[in-house]
Amino acid sequence: MAIPQTTRVNPLDLQKNIAIGISLPFGVCGDDRLFNKTYSTKDQTKSNLINVLLTNRGERILNPSFGSNLRQLLFEPATRLLEDDIKSTIVATANIYIPEITIVRIDIDNSLIDNNQVSVSVNYVLNISGDADQILIQFQ
Repeated sequence: MAIPQTTRVNPLDLQKNIAIGISLPFGVCGDDRLFNKTYSTKDQTKSNLINVLLTNRGERILNPSFGSNLRQLLFEPATRLLEDDIKSTIVATANIYIPEITIVRIDIDNSLIDNNQVSVSVNYVLNISGDADQILIQFQ
């Protein structure tokens, strides 16, 4: 007898036409929509992850521990330890602030490190639905 497969869905995704949050990056001032709305938890989780990784600690008012301090790592010596520090910082930050995801893989473009630029690709899976997604962040 076959076992039926179940799909888990966040209840927020069942409410059509109701915005959950805002997406990053913001629109430009000339746009009619400066703040673009997100309508799914997948899109909002992606924006939340980008937000926490691009925020330095102490930058957010009333929540000084929020953020990742990844920009500070750009000025460290370009060694294998730098890559490990970037990866561990991303995983630790995501575990604290975005517990609804599991990070699968982090790729770092080594060719840009000498110019104080880092390109980081983060592949992750949403825990509730199993949907995979990816973000690409370029620190300059």
